[in-house]
Amino acid sequence: MIKKDYTKRLEELREIIDYHNYRYYVLDNPDISDGEYDLLMRELMDLESEHPELVTPESPTQRVGAQPASTFPPMTHRISLLSLDNAMNIDELAAFHQRVVKWLGSETITYCCEPKFDGLAIELIYHKGILIQGGTRGDGFIGEDVTQNLRTLRSIPLKLMEHDPPGLLEVRGEIIMYKSAFDELNRERTAKGESLFANPRNAAAGSLRQLDSSITASRSLVFFAYGVSEYTAVGIESQFYILDKLKNFGFKINPEKKLCTGLEEVVDFVEHMSSIREKLPYEIDGVVVKIDNIRDQEKLGTKARAPRWVIAYKFPPSQATTKLLDIKVQVGRTGVLTPVAVLKPVKVGGVVVSRATLHNEDEIKRKDVRIGDTVLIQRAGDVIPEVVGPVVGKRSGDEMAFPMPQACPECGSPVVRDFDQAKKTTGVIWRCVNMSCPAIIKQGIAHFASKDALDIDGLGRKIIDQMVEKNLVQNVADIYGLRYEQVVRLDGFAEKSASNLLNSIAESKKVSLERFIYALGVPHVGFVKARDLAMRFGSLEAIMLSRFDDLITVEGIGREIAQSIVGFFSNQENLKVIEKLRLNNLNIQNPSRPVKNATKFTGKIFCFTGTLLSMTRAAAKAKVENFGGRVASSVSAKLDYLVVGSNPGSKYDAAQDLGVSIIDEEKFLQLTQG
Repeated sequence: MIKKDYTKRLEELREIIDYHNYRYYVLDNPDISDGEYDLLMRELMDLESEHPELVTPESPTQRVGAQPASTFPPMTHRISLLSLDNAMNIDELAAFHQRVVKWLGSETITYCCEPKFDGLAIELIYHKGILIQGGTRGDGFIGEDVTQNLRTLRSIPLKLMEHDPPGLLEVRGEIIMYKSAFDELNRERTAKGESLFANPRNAAAGSLRQLDSSITASRSLVFFAYGVSEYTAVGIESQFYILDKLKNFGFKINPEKKLCTGLEEVVDFVEHMSSIREKLPYEIDGVVVKIDNIRDQEKLGTKARAPRWVIAYKFPPSQATTKLLDIKVQVGRTGVLTPVAVLKPVKVGGVVVSRATLHNEDEIKRKDVRIGDTVLIQRAGDVIPEVVGPVVGKRSGDEMAFPMPQACPECGSPVVRDFDQAKKTTGVIWRCVNMSCPAIIKQGIAHFASKDALDIDGLGRKIIDQMVEKNLVQNVADIYGLRYEQVVRLDGFAEKSASNLLNSIAESKKVSLERFIYALGVPHVGFVKARDLAMRFGSLEAIMLSRFDDLITVEGIGREIAQSIVGFFSNQENLKVIEKLRLNNLNIQNPSRPVKNATKFTGKIFCFTGTLLSMTRAAAKAKVENFGGRVASSVSAKLDYLVVGSNPGSKYDAAQDLGVSIIDEEKFLQLTQG
């Protein structure tokens, strides 16, 4: 093959590989297998090895390989990469809008709204379509040149996908790390005994600023483009459509971007992003609101440190630092001891937090959390706040290590550490094995009476605490032996409320098998698994007598759950409680599926959004599946029905866009009854 032919094939291979990198790393939609990709890359590497004089800097093979740097040189931004003013609430966002209206003399303002990544701002410089330099924001005027590290990111094109690229293109964007990659990185560092990163932003920043680019290459960083330094480079006067142009060039852009006209639409978008924030695969800390028209942006100009035409609406922070005052141990319904951090109250994610989970003893040791530490805590959505780790630099030397108690803090019985049968090693869980422990009894009764279980209205935690402390009940079966004169003497009860509670207890005696199995609190058996067991075995007796080999044939039940079920129904104390429930005339209804309805929803796919009023989400799912249908977790064109409860989320908008049939809870109930 003559040199000209080699050159042509090399160009073809580079273009093909760049295209498939784009499909994989930018569009998340590959159209060849990993094996086929590897063959293309191998051919390119072999040709370049045979003809090193034909290797070019923008070749896909040149992303990693330079010697570690000793330091990062400065990079001056030709046009300042300024920071943004913030709006901390809707009133401040409205004030920004009113200023824009006044300055532009127009009541109709169109904004380009984009999620605000919690990452690291970067500028990339392309000369005639080739990446020549990239650096951090720095102080907005001078940053650090991290070109070699940026070249390792496959979401950054080394060569623009454009046959007639701009002579000079300066692309601005954000380096982030997906939540899943962050978790995996911290798992790896734990295994190596290395310190952990506090959050994905810190992990991304630390990974990009490695003097050895091969370390950066191993860290799964992603670049999202959000703008250009000069619109004239792309010839488009709309921020929204500049993003589309950047996508055509080969950059990853956020698909959640939206054009909004007026303040009301902006607020709707802000609320939408806030509602889906925790479900996104990456961290965001707000919404960036930009005037879409570039000419209007130029009219407003900039202040000393920030443009006047853009504002960042900031969500309440999901992390904060505070003082760890003490560590208490709670006992759960299965006897598990969980250490809980007692904190100096602090506002996180819009909620005042005074307690946070520490998970288990091993986690405390791994994070080196001590009583008296200043700690970083985080709260994601409705998840219980957790301690991320200590701020070691603020230690005074008076902090104390936490010793796990060797006796149950509730009953004083010895505690034992679980044994992991699969790994044949000691587990991480300490457990109280005294089934008469007051904490276990209280938690077990609360679970038994909960909405998805026996649904005993009026039997709350404070009442249960009184009943256990006054020795009126020692297990869930004792609930059905309560007498009026016992209940009416409890704090907060009068004649009517006592009668109402006893009536509710009596009404709960008729219960479906799946709810009863769930109510028993078998470890690892939630509502869905309880329903699966009920449908498979058909009766309580059959479940109690089921063998390990029978159980693992049930879909979704693995070895650990099967062992848990066998162990639960082999425990004599548990069997005594079940027998006592039967003697108290508990009427357990075995599942029945009328032939006329068994295939009613066959082939139909449902999805739920918002809060259902007449049933739990698990119960609604069970209804669909009992009629032969399937429940999806997300909206797609294949969906038959989206069932909408109160306060629906983003699924509602997605279903409207796709033309999916949207029904309310009442219509859903009609479908399941007709």
